[in-house]
Amino acid sequence: MKSTLSRPPLLESPIRRAGILFAGGPAPAANAVISTAAASFLRNNIEVYGLLHGYAHLVEYAPDHPLVEGRDYITISHKLLRRTRNSQGILVGTSRSNPGKDVSSPEHLSNPERTAPLKAVYDGLVSLNIDALISIGGDDTLKTANKFKLFQEQLPTGSKRIPIVHLPKTIDNDYCGIDFTFGYFTAVEVLANEVRNLLADAESTRSYFIAETMGRRAGWLAYGVAIAGEASLVISVEDITGKYAEAEETTHPETGETITRTVMNLDEVVKRIVATIRVREEAEGKEFGVIVIAEGLVELLPRKHIEGVPRDPHGHIAVSKFNLGRLISDRVAKEYNRQTGRTRKVTGMQLGYECRCARPQAFDVMLGSQLGVGAYRALVEKRLDGVMVSVSGQLDLNYVPFEQLVDPQTLITKIRYIEPGSDFHRLARFLETYIHD
Repeated sequence: MKSTLSRPPLLESPIRRAGILFAGGPAPAANAVISTAAASFLRNNIEVYGLLHGYAHLVEYAPDHPLVEGRDYITISHKLLRRTRNSQGILVGTSRSNPGKDVSSPEHLSNPERTAPLKAVYDGLVSLNIDALISIGGDDTLKTANKFKLFQEQLPTGSKRIPIVHLPKTIDNDYCGIDFTFGYFTAVEVLANEVRNLLADAESTRSYFIAETMGRRAGWLAYGVAIAGEASLVISVEDITGKYAEAEETTHPETGETITRTVMNLDEVVKRIVATIRVREEAEGKEFGVIVIAEGLVELLPRKHIEGVPRDPHGHIAVSKFNLGRLISDRVAKEYNRQTGRTRKVTGMQLGYECRCARPQAFDVMLGSQLGVGAYRALVEKRLDGVMVSVSGQLDLNYVPFEQLVDPQTLITKIRYIEPGSDFHRLARFLETYIHD
C-alpha cells in the first residue's frame, strides 16, 4: 500500500504537449492557476506551451504567418515557474480577442466564413503539435471554448482532435457551476479597503461617495465589497425590479422592429439613495456614508444615456468608458437639495482596476491551485473533453460538461445572479441603513 505522502502516479497519456491560454480581464491568483496546471503536466513528462495574450496571436495564424516562440508563445519550464503561485499579473498575458464572435448559432458552424477565426486557432495549435488546450477565462471565454469544441466536431473524420477544458475566471463571481471563482475574495478585500478609506474621508468632510464597482452582469462583487467595506447601501442589477424598473420601447436599427426592454427607473433609484442619506442624517445622526453600485447598472440605463458608448469585441457596453457613479451622484445631490433645501457633497467614484492584479490572498491561491491541478486531472486522469473544472465543499473537484453551462441554441452562457431574498442578499439588507421601502 502506498503512503499518503507518495507522489501522484505517473500516468500514460496520449497528450505529449499541452497549451495554456488566459483570456479576458485579469484576476488575482491567475498565476496560481497557470503555474499549478503547468507543473502538473511537466511532472508527468508532458511539455507545456504558454499561448501569449489569449487568442490574439492564434487567430492571426496562417501557413505564411507561423507562430513564433517568444512572440506568440513560450515554453513553460520548472525554472520559469519558481515562486510564481503567489505572484501578481499573468504569466502568459491576456487579451479580449474573440475567435467565436461570428458564431451565434449551431448553424453558423457549417459556414466557413464565420468559423475562419476558429479554424485559424485550430490550425495554429496543430502547427505547434499541441494535443490539449487549457482555457482560462470568463463566461465569454467559456463560450469560445465551447465553440472550439463544436467546431472540431464538424471536422472530417480522421482529423486531429484537441480536447479542451475550461477553468472559470472572473472577479465578478457570476459563473454557474461553481460557488466562488478565483480572485473574487481578493478583489472584494482590495475594493472593501477602498470603501473603508472613503468612509473615513466622508466622515471627516460630512459627505457621501457613490462608489461604482466592477460587476457587469451580477452583483456578487458589489455586494461583497459593500458587506466587507461597511457601505451604507448597495444596489445591483438584481435590485432593479418593481418601481425601480420600467419598460422602454426602442426600434431595432437594422430590422426596424419595436423592441421592449427593461431599464432602470433612474428617478426612483436616486430617491432610494436619498432616503438612505436622510435616515442616516435625521434618525442616526450620521452625515456621511458610501453607497456602492454595480457597473452592470449601465446596461440597464435608458437608451438616451448610453447612445454612442463604445462596445467591446464581445458586444458588451464598454462600461469603463461611462461614469455611472458621476451620473448618479449628480442626480442624488440635486434630489437631496430638492427634498431638504440643504446641500450635501456627493462624489462619484469608479473602483475596480486596482484589484485585478492585486497580490492574491490565501484562499484564492488555494482555489486557483486546485483548478490548475484539476485541468491536468481532467485531461490526463479522466481523459475528458469539453468540461469546466469546478470545486465544491472542501475544494473537491467536479467536472461540468459545457452542455450544462451553455445554451445549445444560442451558444450563450448562463449567468448566476444573486437570488433576491437569498441569505447572501438579505445579509446586505441587515447590515446597511434600514429603510421601509
